[in-house]
Order: sequence, then structure tokens, then C-alpha cells
Amino acid sequence: MKVHRDGSWPIEAAESLLARLRERPQMRLCLATGSTPLPMYSRLAQHPDAFAAASVLLLDEFGGLPADEPASCDATLRRVLIHHVRPADYRAIATDHLGEPAAVDAWIDAGRLDLVVLGIGVNGHLGMNEPGAPAEGRTARVDLEPTTIEGAQRYFEGRVRPTWGVTVGLGDLLAAGEVWVLAAGESKVDIVRRSTEGPATTAVPASLLQHHPDVTWWLDR
Repeated sequence: MKVHRDGSWPIEAAESLLARLRERPQMRLCLATGSTPLPMYSRLAQHPDAFAAASVLLLDEFGGLPADEPASCDATLRRVLIHHVRPADYRAIATDHLGEPAAVDAWIDAGRLDLVVLGIGVNGHLGMNEPGAPAEGRTARVDLEPTTIEGAQRYFEGRVRPTWGVTVGLGDLLAAGEVWVLAAGESKVDIVRRSTEGPATTAVPASLLQHHPDVTWWLDR
């Protein structure tokens, strides 16, 4: 496990990802949204050719949103990154199709995820894999915990209040070649400590990364 604690981590993380893409242009990436990765994506967006051969999978999506909701995970990632770098393949997640989880799993099974970029919830969730999610789980519709629902409200500004979503499962996140976790702000101090220093348990999904051979935590001070 590697840990970076520096206020300039978005710059360092972006440069590290660009270096990986230069070495392996056809990387398969799974990317989170939320507010924490945005500074890194902003820097990546300045390198439109870097993703030309890469494939990108959206990590998760809120359910029950209007088609034109600007704060959906898909709309957000398209706006801050995808429209700028135009990867060879971009796979969003549709929450209104019953067969979507199986279709996402088929996309993943077509080739191993090389790098997964994650945030972390105050309850330790990864993607929308809430506490208690199975370690071997695959893409699924999930109910969100109250802390996740409340935390999402800053994105939707009262327009909608999602209570469920569809997420790539822990099984595929833990099987990725490399995993990055981005965390910033005092509200994440306790859960980062529990995830990195406490017991590895499904009660704190991020703690399961202790068993992964190549994890980097990008943290602010």
C-alpha cells in the first residue's frame, strides 16, 4: 500500500495516470465521480490525446434520475473528462434496464480492469457498495444508506433525492490490476484510518483493499 499525503496530490495523480497511459495506451479504466477526483480530471482533460486508445467504465450511477439531470454520474464524467479526451470506448451505466448489471459485467469480462479510481464514503463505501456488500459481488442495483443519500444532496441541490443506484461490485474492484483511492477533507480522516489500519471487513468495504497487492491512497494533509 502506498500513501501520498500532500495538497498537490491531484497534480501528482494526474501525472502518474498520464505516465501509465504512455506505457499502456490501451488501458481499461474504471472511474468514479464525486467532487474529490475533479481536480485530477481537470488536469487530465488538458491532454486530449492521452486516452485515444483507452477504455473507460463509469463506476456507478444513481437511480431514478431524469434523463437530463446534470448531476448524474454519467453527465458529470462526460462534462469534466470524457468530452475532452474522447477515449476509444466509454461505458456508462443505465439504471433503467433490468439487464444492465449483466451487460456491465460482460464489458468487464472482455478484459481485466487495469486501474480503478475510487472515492470513499464516510461509511467506507466504495462506489455504491455500502457496508455489508459481498466481497465477491458484481454489478448490481443497490439501496443507499442514509449517509450516502445525504452526502449526494450537495450535487442535486434539492432537485431529486436518489435512494438507490447501480454499481460495479467489490469483486471486480478488488480484482483490478491497480486501485487508487482519493480522499480529502477532515470528514474522511476517521474512515481512512479505519480502512487502512483497522480490521479488513465487509462492514467497512474500503478496508478490504488491505489485501490488494497494488493500492495507492491519495490524501490531502
